[in-house]
Amino acid sequence: MKIQEIYELAVKEGMKADPRSKEELNRVLRKAKEEYENLKDDEKEFFDPEKFNNPYSDTRILVGDPSAEVKSLFCGIDIEVGEVLLADRLKEKGENIDLLLAHHPEGKSLVGLPGVMKVQADIWHREGVPINIGDVLIDKRMKEVNRSLMPINHNRAVDAAKLLGIPFMNVHTPADNMVNSFLQKSIDELSPYTVKDVINFLRKIPEYNAAAKMGAGPTILVGDGGKRAGRVVVDMTGGTEGPEEVLEKLANAGVGTIVGMHMGNKLRKKAEKYHINVVIAGHIASDNIGLNLFLDKLEEKGIKVIPCSGFARTSRL
Repeated sequence: MKIQEIYELAVKEGMKADPRSKEELNRVLRKAKEEYENLKDDEKEFFDPEKFNNPYSDTRILVGDPSAEVKSLFCGIDIEVGEVLLADRLKEKGENIDLLLAHHPEGKSLVGLPGVMKVQADIWHREGVPINIGDVLIDKRMKEVNRSLMPINHNRAVDAAKLLGIPFMNVHTPADNMVNSFLQKSIDELSPYTVKDVINFLRKIPEYNAAAKMGAGPTILVGDGGKRAGRVVVDMTGGTEGPEEVLEKLANAGVGTIVGMHMGNKLRKKAEKYHINVVIAGHIASDNIGLNLFLDKLEEKGIKVIPCSGFARTSRL
C-alpha cells in the first residue's frame, strides 16, 4: 500500500465507526469548504486543505512522500524522538521500516487536537443531553485544551523523522472511534447488571487482560463492583477529556456508568457528586485495541507490523 492509501483508509474506517451520522460528518466537511471559500486570499495559505476530506484534524501524514510504498511499518502508541532513533537503529541492523505509524498526534496533528473534540457534544446528545448545552460545554473545553497546547514544542519528533528521512504519520481519532464503537456494541449486547460485570467483561479482552496482568488493567474509579451499572456509556473518543460540567447533565439524562480510558480528579469528583459509576479501562490498553482494529485492515493487505512504544499486536483476523 502507498502511504496515502493507508491514510485514506484510516479516515474511511474512522468515519465508519464515528458516533455521528454520515449526514453530520458530511456537514463537517462542507463547513470546512465554506470556511475556506470565505477567507481572504492572503489568509488561504494558512488553511489546511486536508479538512475538505478528513474530519479528523489530529490524524495526518507528517513526513514523507504520500505515494511511497509501504511493506513494513514501525507502530507505537507514541512516536517521539527516541522511537525515531530506535527505528533508524533497527534500519541500520537490516530491518525494513517504510513508515513510522504513531497513535498519539505529533506536529500539526497535535496542534489540531482540539478540532476533533466537538464530537463529544454529539455523543452526549445521543445519551439525552440537549445539543445546545453540549456545544457550549465542549466549546469552553476546546479553548482550554488549545491554550494548554500553545507552549508545546510540537515538531520535535517530526523534525527527527525528517532529518533521518523516515516517513511518519499518525492515526488518532479514527482509532479511538474504532475502539469506542467496538466496546459500546459489545457492552450493549452484554447488558451488564453490575459494575463488576463490566470489569469481568473487559478483562476477557486480550489487550485489557495483558494490562491487568501487569497491574494496569481495568479498575473501578467511582462506585463499587456490587452497584448496578445502569446505562453504560463508553467514553473513549473526542481527542481528550471533556468538561467537568457535563457529568451533571449525563446523570440527569440517566447515564449510570461511564467506561473511559482515563479521568482526572476534577471529573472524578463530579462523578462522585452525581453518583455516576466510573470504570477506567486503561489508556494505553484502550489505544492498543483501537490500533489493532485498524492494523487488521493493513495486515489483510500484506503489511508487516513491528510494534514498539507500549503497543502490542493482537490480531482479530
